[in-house]
Amino acid sequence: MQVAGKTILLTGGTDGIGRELAEQLRAKGAQLIVSGRTPERIAAATAAGYEVIAADLSTAAGADIVLDAVKGRTIDILINNAGLGSDHDFRVGAPDLGDNDRCIFANLNAPIHLIAGLMPLLKALPEAMIVNVTSGLAIAPRSGGPIYCATKAGLRSYTLALREQMKGSNVHVLEVLPPVVETKLTAGRSSRKMSVQACAAEIVQAMESNAKEANVGMTKLLRIVESISPALARKIMIRF
Repeated sequence: MQVAGKTILLTGGTDGIGRELAEQLRAKGAQLIVSGRTPERIAAATAAGYEVIAADLSTAAGADIVLDAVKGRTIDILINNAGLGSDHDFRVGAPDLGDNDRCIFANLNAPIHLIAGLMPLLKALPEAMIVNVTSGLAIAPRSGGPIYCATKAGLRSYTLALREQMKGSNVHVLEVLPPVVETKLTAGRSSRKMSVQACAAEIVQAMESNAKEANVGMTKLLRIVESISPALARKIMIRF
């Protein structure tokens, strides 16, 4: 799909991968509507010329705010990029279940709510696209982040089923599986990280080529290992 001239709703577009993705898509001629939840980042994105929807997608109310803000407008592409991490490691201490619930809603429920709310509009267009950003951890989890990994695995399963439902329609479904990327979400992680610029560039290329799945950066290697031995992939990733 050519992104030039398209109107794109990009969640989590005020920071990290989302902010860089917004920059690269705008440079190609797309019109961006981005969502964010941090006042300082919202102000910065607004000052940079973006249309910003202030919404916390860790709640159903936040998803409703986004849908209400774009009601009646043409959205050609929905990118479900917003995501949260959440601690849940009994080796360290008892988990905060409220925080876990917010992570589950932001990473899994919110994309489903947005897709369901926008689907009638998307299906009415000559061509449309849904991009769900999951993670290499949707393939094999790490022991220290079971909630995050579970949400991304859940969104991957949802995406695979949704793509089958949309087969033969005008709605293209793309799953993006990034590796560990240099963002605030991965601050403190010592593993090798991909730059947001390189990650966003691969996502844009996948969108323009109508790819079904974009294994970004080191996730390509993980997918090769997983295709040979799922057990080996799990053994490698569970340690991180």
